[in-house]
Formats: sequence, structure tokens, C-alpha cells
Amino acid sequence: MASLTIDAHHHFWDPSRADYPWMTEDLAILRRVFAPADLRPELAANRVDKTVLVQTLSSLDETREFLAIAGRTDFVAGVIGWVDLTDPAIDRMLSDLRSGPNGWRLVGIRHQVHDEPDADWLRRADVRRGLAAVARHGLAYDLLIRPRELPAALDTVSALPELRFVVDHLAKPAIRDEGFDAWQSGIAGFATERAHVWCKLSGMVTEADWADWRRDDLRPYVREALRVFGPARCLFGSDWPVCLLAASYGEVKAALLDCLDGLTPAERDQVLGGAAIEVYRLAEIGR
Repeated sequence: MASLTIDAHHHFWDPSRADYPWMTEDLAILRRVFAPADLRPELAANRVDKTVLVQTLSSLDETREFLAIAGRTDFVAGVIGWVDLTDPAIDRMLSDLRSGPNGWRLVGIRHQVHDEPDADWLRRADVRRGLAAVARHGLAYDLLIRPRELPAALDTVSALPELRFVVDHLAKPAIRDEGFDAWQSGIAGFATERAHVWCKLSGMVTEADWADWRRDDLRPYVREALRVFGPARCLFGSDWPVCLLAASYGEVKAALLDCLDGLTPAERDQVLGGAAIEVYRLAEIGR
């Protein structure tokens, strides 16, 4: 199972069918349809076996659509969807999703926390109640945060040891602005929580200089994430098609492999697939 290569973070979208508030003018090249047929050749060329499809909108409709896509797309092993964590009816919503069409493909929940005006949003009582519901339903929770939200995230993972958390994109360090020190001081706190917290080694090229990034720009961040979380709890993610702002799918994967050059083969297998299988409970994909 660990020998499978799993891209634990990618997206699909169709701007003609939904409004994407985050898709600003500087992201104009992303304003087109990205669908399974576009990703399939990239996976084949880069020897990626399975993927995890991740939410892009605060939308139950998108979650249901992604579950339908997973049901008809052989390489999509799981879906990270969205529910309103603050809704008192969250247990019913999660039950409906899990019992609905392709509901067994729902492996996690995510919200764009870094877009919330309140840096302490994760500390809110109604949000914590929602996160507890996510845990009760056996799902993981992806933390989409920046360094600003790291203190609240650390407090939250400490308060909810029963929930499996995944830090997306290494908490988006400001690589292009040489923001290593500020990021490191925040991410280091996860070292004591890593029994139930994982980290995606993803999204780095778009936090670096899009036009002039180098693999060595990424290496210190990967090295520190491996130190804090351990190779057993770090995951490969392409962040395709967002990565296309700065790099091709193949360039993203090659850059990460270069940054993993100090790992043993078993540790590398864990980053490239084993960790995703564990945190998202993807064992069914091998059957």
C-alpha cells in the first residue's frame, strides 16, 4: 500500500458554473475549466496513482459535485469537502453527505480559515463544536491557514486530540519574502501535537517567486516540516492547477523529490503515499 503514489491535494473547477471569490485578476490564467481529463495525463506522466480532490468553495453543492466526480473517476480516491462548521445541524449535514451517493469517498472537511477576518476564528465555540462533529464522523480536517492563524490552530489541535488535522501547504510561509523565521517560530509548536497532526508539502511554488523560484528556496521549509512533523506525517500534494501560476505538475513533483533526498526509501514512500492513506483512511483504494 505504501508504494502507491498519491497526490493528496488538487482541485477541479468550472468558472462558468460558479463564482470563485479568490480567483482575482492576478490569477486570470486559472479562469478556465480544469477537469479530470486535464489532470489524467499529468498523473500518468508523473507516475501518480491516486489523488485527493479538495474543496475550493464554501459550498455543499460543490462537495456533492466532487463526490459525484470521485464516483466516476478512477483515480480520485477521496474528497475533502466543505460544511458550515458553525451550523447547529452539522451532524445531520455530515450524516447526509456520508450516507448519500458516493458518501464513503468523503474523507475530510476544509474551510478557507485564512480568509476569515478574525485570526482567532478557530477558537470560536461554535467552530470548535463543528470540529468535534467532524471527529465524530471519522473525518479529517484540513487547516488552510497562514502564519497569522498558527497560534489559534495550535490551540485548536491541542483542544481536539480526537480529530485528525492536516496543515495545508505548510501553513503558507512567505517564501518569496524570506519569511522563514516568522513561519518557523509558529510551526514549531506542532512538534508536540504531531500524533494527530499531518502536514502537506504542497503549495510552495506559489508562495515563492512565481517567475524565479529555485528548488533551494523550498528546501529549508521542507526540511523544517520534516523535522517538526516527521516523514511519517508529511504528504505530497501538487496543488494543481493553482501550481500552474509558477510551475508545471512535473516541476512541482520533481522539486519535492529533490528536497526529500535525505530520506530513506521507506520514509520517501510514506511522504509520497503512505501518510495520505493513513490520515484520510484510504485503505479501500487498494481493493
